[in-house]
Amino acid sequence: MSLAASPACGAPAKPLSVTEARFYLYTTLFVAGNIALPALCHLVPGGGPMLLPIYFFTLVAGWRFGLAAGLATAVLSPLANHALTGMPPQQMLTVILVKSVMLAVIASWVARRFGLSLLAVACVVLGYQVAGVVVEGLLTASPAAALADFRVGLPGIVLQILGGYAVLRLPARGEHC
Repeated sequence: MSLAASPACGAPAKPLSVTEARFYLYTTLFVAGNIALPALCHLVPGGGPMLLPIYFFTLVAGWRFGLAAGLATAVLSPLANHALTGMPPQQMLTVILVKSVMLAVIASWVARRFGLSLLAVACVVLGYQVAGVVVEGLLTASPAAALADFRVGLPGIVLQILGGYAVLRLPARGEHC
């Protein structure tokens, strides 16, 4: 895998506008993915905190379709997931929402500024996670607990980087690689 930006495959699509029907279609699909993937991961004991599945499609939405799609996915996914399954737990909902929003913002910006590379995806994932540790430490008044969450989530961070890069490399419709 190259660390160099790929100009063709995985390039961000034109950002979706909230006035387009495609915005609602893709956002719905990404939110559904962010509900289904955590449900699967929760079949493994400790799978949610370890694998961090609720962030995956937010990364893809923000990167591929822009800030509005990323933010809609970032906010709706944890809220819908909590309403339907009780996960994430109420006490973690604020932290997860903040991390999701940071991920959408960072992914959208990096995608448009630097293009797709393994290094760029790694910077996005590590960026929102490190910022999330700071926010979680401030919100919970427990930096140690925030660092422990980061440590437990290391497998998920690696999966987001590698899996996110792999999915983002897939050609968009009409794109030839």
